[in-house]
Amino acid sequence: MLQPGIAQEITFSVTQPLSAQAVGSGTLPVLATPVMIARMEQAAWQAVAPHLSPEESTVGIHMDVEHLSPTPVGMDVTCRAELTQVDGRRLVFQVTAWDAKGPVGKGTHARAVIQSGRFLDKAQKKMQDL
Repeated sequence: MLQPGIAQEITFSVTQPLSAQAVGSGTLPVLATPVMIARMEQAAWQAVAPHLSPEESTVGIHMDVEHLSPTPVGMDVTCRAELTQVDGRRLVFQVTAWDAKGPVGKGTHARAVIQSGRFLDKAQKKMQDL
């Protein structure tokens, strides 16, 4: 059952391929904002996945995040997502990120619980309409 308080943390090393320089979100060798956001989303879906039926999954529907501090290549970052609200199929998470020197990012993230088969069918129908 999905209830507030479910949480997940993911720790990763900032490598050159995860830098703003490499992903195209900037010119510097620091953690790219899109990578930080992706890891926050990963923590969120992994937190709730064990509580869903095999036919269900979640998809991201909203992200409101501040990137507070740069993390250079070579440092580790931990991203945490904690479920704070369940409103039917809509899930809201508090997301945070930090490195050894302190906060790196914070915000909220919303996901929707979906039926995987129906969702994929809907996506494939877009190809038929081309």
